Amino acid sequence: MTAALRDTHRGWLMLAYSVAAYLTFLVAQVLVVLPFALLARPRGAGVRVPGAVLVSGLVASAVLAGAVIAAGAVHVGRGSLRERLRGELSVRWRLRDVGLGLALGVAGLALTLPVSVLWAFSVGASHANSAVGEVFGGQRLHLGWAFTLFVAVLLISPVYEEMLFRGVLWRAMEYWRWNRWVILGLTTALFSLAHLELLRTPLLLVVTLPIALARLLTGNLLASIVAHQANNFLPAIALLLGTLHG
Repeated sequence: MTAALRDTHRGWLMLAYSVAAYLTFLVAQVLVVLPFALLARPRGAGVRVPGAVLVSGLVASAVLAGAVIAAGAVHVGRGSLRERLRGELSVRWRLRDVGLGLALGVAGLALTLPVSVLWAFSVGASHANSAVGEVFGGQRLHLGWAFTLFVAVLLISPVYEEMLFRGVLWRAMEYWRWNRWVILGLTTALFSLAHLELLRTPLLLVVTLPIALARLLTGNLLASIVAHQANNFLPAIALLLGTLHG
């Protein structure tokens, strides 16, 4: 088998693992939440699942999906375990890359604020919330669970999402030797669509661009993870304060 054919094959494997990870994320959430949703007593127009269960589902699904991604990197990569993870996910510690990721994340956050206001004005206040905001709207959590939600939104979810879209999926397209700007555009579009929030897709496209640029300019997934975490800081704070039981 020629090198080009081997790379094409590895690209398809990485794509398969990215799909498997995404499905794992969705299925794990359903499996955690569904039993409680079925047993919960109806309240008003629907049922209210305990907030602790929702937080558990969010964390468990991200961790399990991340494990699938790591397994894919180990399977496709070559060398030692560390070399496979670093090579296939493009993760390496470089302070300069982390600094650039942080700068782009903060810049993206500054850009997001006015864009979000314009978007909310265009769609109406009743439609301006995110899916996570809708799920946890009206929930009241004790300090431990509220802080866990904060950590999940600020730290855990960005790691999983970056591993998926700008990790294995980005790597699949690199194996197919696609132009890096095409890769940036496609992964950004797929990231926005994968949230399954059609109304928020244009906003997510804008929010994601600085994060994707961090990955493109550094070639380092760690930079986009830091950028994503910086961008999630205010939403994480809002969820912490909004769900914290008084």
